[in-house]
Amino acid sequence: MQITHYLHTAILVSDLARSEQFYGTVLGLAKVDRSLKYPGAWYQLGDVQVHLIADETFSSSLPNPQKWGRNPHLAIAVNHLEAAKAHLQAHGCEIQLSASGRAALFTQDPDGNVIELTEV
Repeated sequence: MQITHYLHTAILVSDLARSEQFYGTVLGLAKVDRSLKYPGAWYQLGDVQVHLIADETFSSSLPNPQKWGRNPHLAIAVNHLEAAKAHLQAHGCEIQLSASGRAALFTQDPDGNVIELTEV
């Protein structure tokens, strides 16, 4: 077996419309077409995709609620962390700065899925 590249990450969400607003509007990811019949939405993020899969029964729980980065999470790069922080806060998103001291922060989508933003 030879793995050639990374394709996507699938994230469960309980309210697809609410999650589409977050991933599409707040994070600004580009929505792409999908041909599958079950409820969901796909977003392009560089060479990979983020797949939202609707599950009305989904409920997120953080094994480590004190340090969001020590939970399963999606990590994405931003050019300016302070601008990203201000943008998230303007949209009412809670943030937690990286405890490591590096230029990174964590936020959560409406279902509590953790997203890391790191300045590159």
